[in-house]
Amino acid sequence: MRPAAAFSAPPEPTSVMAALDRRMLHEAVAESLRERIIDGTLAPGAHLNERVLCEQLQVSRTPLREALRTLAGEGVIELLPNRGAVVAAMSRASIEHAFELMRVLEATAGELAARRATEADVEAITRLHAEMTRAHARRNLPVYYRLNREIHEAIVRCAGNPELESAYLRLNARLQALRFRSNLNRDKWDAALREHHDMIDALTRRDARKLGALLRAHLDAKRDVVLAQWVEPDQDTAR
Repeated sequence: MRPAAAFSAPPEPTSVMAALDRRMLHEAVAESLRERIIDGTLAPGAHLNERVLCEQLQVSRTPLREALRTLAGEGVIELLPNRGAVVAAMSRASIEHAFELMRVLEATAGELAARRATEADVEAITRLHAEMTRAHARRNLPVYYRLNREIHEAIVRCAGNPELESAYLRLNARLQALRFRSNLNRDKWDAALREHHDMIDALTRRDARKLGALLRAHLDAKRDVVLAQWVEPDQDTAR
């Protein structure tokens, strides 16, 4: 008699592809919800009705619930007992604390990126900045902000510190909607673009100290705009 196999047979290719498709689907659903939260379509404290969202996104409840768990892990939504999912709302104190930490993370990342980024990295970020500038000229805020996110994430990635990048992404997920809305004031939006011009110049010149200082000032300016726009959230959703 042959001995029993010491290992299980690998899954059939179709089951592997099905798992991959499911993972890709729930990630796409999560990104769609993320964008709706960022642009304010889903406001802080809003209840996320599963039936309505399934109809709007044309998906079943399984990928939707997986997406909701992903967003809950990021702190973007909250899963409340007997209430389901709601968009997370931040208190004034939590906003201040989050920006206090964010300025440290981004400034440190900028200083490291100025020293460690390759020429190809700098060229790629410069191209993103040029695209973002054109979006600003067209007053296309959604495109502008998507490129803005990519620039900040690229700078953090160029720091070459995975722990810093992980902490940044987790915290920034909670601040995205607030940072997006800070550009609704045209003067503040114009000022933010000028700050980005200076940041790209400092990165190109490899001026680590300057880039770090610019990023700290940039985050301070964002915080001030966000707090000026802040409205008291419902007490049962604020943290």
